[in-house]
Amino acid sequence: MAIRKILIRGGLGFLLLALAGWSNAAEVDAGQAFNSLLQESGLQLDRRDQFFDLVPRANNILPYEHAMRHKSGALEVRFIVRPLNRIEIEYNDPHNAAPEPNHLFPLLFESITNQLAVGSDTSNITFPEDAAAQRFNADWVAVSAFSIDPDFAGDYRNAVLVAMHKNQVADAYTLFLYNDHERAKSVINDSISILSFIDGPAQ
Repeated sequence: MAIRKILIRGGLGFLLLALAGWSNAAEVDAGQAFNSLLQESGLQLDRRDQFFDLVPRANNILPYEHAMRHKSGALEVRFIVRPLNRIEIEYNDPHNAAPEPNHLFPLLFESITNQLAVGSDTSNITFPEDAAAQRFNADWVAVSAFSIDPDFAGDYRNAVLVAMHKNQVADAYTLFLYNDHERAKSVINDSISILSFIDGPAQ
């Protein structure tokens, strides 16, 4: 899996371009590559019987590393994992210091949401710090709901994006795709922290 390079040159456009260049884990063995990435990023996936694995599909909007579908057919879940030690920043503003990878998570969350959403009607909620720590072992968690670009989501039209950050470790995103809100709601509520950080530093 290649190192991504984030170009910070005065706008989110460079962040969007850089994220789209991240190599897909399906280039090698998808399952093995994803498990290795989880370990590197100090993450754990609660592999529940109600879900079965899918092979990630290539797309021109935002590569992702793993996917699962609920056996009810109510939704699909896609996972995006970004270890901080893979981020290399080029910064050419002589008046400001280059931002650290550990401080980019709000910009990256906004960038990913803007890439995936259709229109500007998004609903964002940031978890209190204690809730982020208790439910995700994370230092920061935010959730966004929006209508999603069909070029990324295929037949799905709605999405809930859960973004999480652990200092010095990684950023990670769980994306729930669905059509029928009433069918998907209980599954999303039950699976909101299906991906979380391990309590402690990455091994």
